[in-house]
Amino acid sequence: MTDFQEIMRQAQEMRSRLQRLQEELGERTVEGSAGGGMVVAVMNGRQELLSIRIEKEVVSPDDVPMLQDLVRAAVNDALTRSRELAASEMTKLTGGILPPGML
Repeated sequence: MTDFQEIMRQAQEMRSRLQRLQEELGERTVEGSAGGGMVVAVMNGRQELLSIRIEKEVVSPDDVPMLQDLVRAAVNDALTRSRELAASEMTKLTGGILPPGML
């Protein structure tokens, strides 16, 4: 029964570390950009979009589709970076023992 208790203790410890990691990822930010930095999206490590900065030079009522494309590209870039951050931190924490997508 001691082995089972040890496994349960380790599982509880891992759960606590995962919860702390989720909290820490919420405090860390990454930026994604498009158009040479004309549009910048800021996202945290939990894939929450925090802000979007748009330089006034790209705001044109005559070319709304271009601005939409830049915003989409910047958000997707930030999302990719946020996922990479989360995966990297999860790998550090677990030594790669959890399957992808656990975060």
